[in-house]
Amino acid sequence: MLQLHHRTSDTLPALAVAGQGPGITLRDILKTLGERGFALLVVGLGLPNCLPMPPPIPLLCGLLLIFVALQMVLGWTTPWLPGFLLEKTVSRATLANFIERAMPWVRKLERFAQPRLGLFDSRLAFRLIGSALMVFSLALVFAAPFIGQVPLGLAVVLIGLGLVERDGLLVLGGICIGCAGTALSLGFVLALASGAAAIF
Repeated sequence: MLQLHHRTSDTLPALAVAGQGPGITLRDILKTLGERGFALLVVGLGLPNCLPMPPPIPLLCGLLLIFVALQMVLGWTTPWLPGFLLEKTVSRATLANFIERAMPWVRKLERFAQPRLGLFDSRLAFRLIGSALMVFSLALVFAAPFIGQVPLGLAVVLIGLGLVERDGLLVLGGICIGCAGTALSLGFVLALASGAAAIF
């Protein structure tokens, strides 16, 4: 995994003061994340889905996560986003409020985290984790509305924090929860397909 030295709770507050003006661009956010870009992007894309969220939030997070996970699979060391996305802005007040609400949960997870399970601490493992994230992000796209994304969001956050903290146990726990969430999403899609087949 990436050799990261700063905890998630140290970095998230810095995002709210990145750049200038009332809005923060994704370019400013990535610049602030630096070498922690991949891991904290994963955390950021998972956090909104840890609570029941209306469409299209899970869809958008899932699509962005697919893009990020593909770069991890390819072994890229820093995330890349197209220019038109980098210039998209987020309200500074909205981002600050979101970070404030997320911080207690992040700190709780960090108290449990520590470097362990070194077999996850390699470039090959980083690519395999990217492959797992691609599967979970696809499941997120097709998750049942409002509650179906919650286990997948938790899985993605655990994996991202595991990368930040070099904690293979957190990564492994995230993968297990993600597999369960993927199974739920698959069941939802099969139920929809079965219902449509019965109607037509």
